[in-house]
Amino acid sequence: MTESTKKVNLLGMSPAKLEVFFEEIGEKKFRATQVIKWIHQLGASSFEEMTNISKALRLKLEEVAEIREPEVLLEKVSKDGTKKWVIRTESGSSVEAVLIPDGDRKTLCVSSQVGCSLDCSFCSTGKQGFNSNLTAAEIIGQLRIAIRSYGDYNTTSQRVVSNVVMMGMGEPLMNFDNVVDAMTLMMEDNAYCLSKRRVTLSTAGVVPAIDKLAEVTDVSLAVSIHAPNDDLRDILVPINKRYPINDLVDACNRYLGKLSDKRVITVEYTLINGVNDKPEHAKQLLKVLRRMPSKLNIIPFNPFPNSGYERPTEERILAFKEIIVHGGIVTTVRRTRGDEIDAACGQLVGQVEDRTRRSQKYIPVVQQGLE
Repeated sequence: MTESTKKVNLLGMSPAKLEVFFEEIGEKKFRATQVIKWIHQLGASSFEEMTNISKALRLKLEEVAEIREPEVLLEKVSKDGTKKWVIRTESGSSVEAVLIPDGDRKTLCVSSQVGCSLDCSFCSTGKQGFNSNLTAAEIIGQLRIAIRSYGDYNTTSQRVVSNVVMMGMGEPLMNFDNVVDAMTLMMEDNAYCLSKRRVTLSTAGVVPAIDKLAEVTDVSLAVSIHAPNDDLRDILVPINKRYPINDLVDACNRYLGKLSDKRVITVEYTLINGVNDKPEHAKQLLKVLRRMPSKLNIIPFNPFPNSGYERPTEERILAFKEIIVHGGIVTTVRRTRGDEIDAACGQLVGQVEDRTRRSQKYIPVVQQGLE
């Protein structure tokens, strides 16, 4: 099959785009709803399974379209039940997705890019450089893979994954259209029917894209701050040089202002020993948190080779938390899950062909005077 006759993958198409597809092939747009139900509620992988669609249309679809998931290269399960999948992408590189069980709650951490262009100093993904954006099919495909891992798709699709967080490899807002299409399917009544409160996009702070996001969706928002002042955040999260903390907080308030219900921003803060975990850092962070409706998620640093950083002691973690809680902010400490299979926050790596050559230039931050 030549490139010009390559089949269209329907897996990642939003309802609106699927309606356009059917109209373009001379069919009624209501067919989109039928196909979405088959693909996402019933887990169909072929058009032959779609028994309420005429045989003629099924044959027509087989000629021009397909339902193709990304390939799973490896699945690992940790002692605590955390599951990790290594998934091959169209670029030839791989990404990772992680499912974290916690009682009735099962949270899927989804990747949006192969590698990452933002180069946050404490993140293993960022040290690999950037390769490519995932397609919408590769993003929603991670959810299908997680559901199928629990058995019969027909009986489990509405119950296996309770929450989805766009917190895997990559910066979701740098792959805006594909991420929005995938999240739309996650919340679509005829697909996965997840609540807007249970789909969370995490960003390092791409301010213009946060404003753009508010125009097209109302998912929950998490912001990776990781430092309480601009001088330190410039080093830990380099995008801060373009969009400093004040601009980011203003964008978060604008986003919340467009929602129809009362929600808060989840602020992610990776706590690094001797870097951003001192009492004065907690007091500075408290001032930032009070400027917007927020709750804090403290993430003790998860080590990876040559990072130059260390995890704080339990005493330092609790002391930092106590200052924030005493200041009136709801605060949780994310406990490490799946670290023995390298599935903890900040440890996802996949296999990335680095088009930025960043990995060749990487110097552990401890050598840059940040001890």
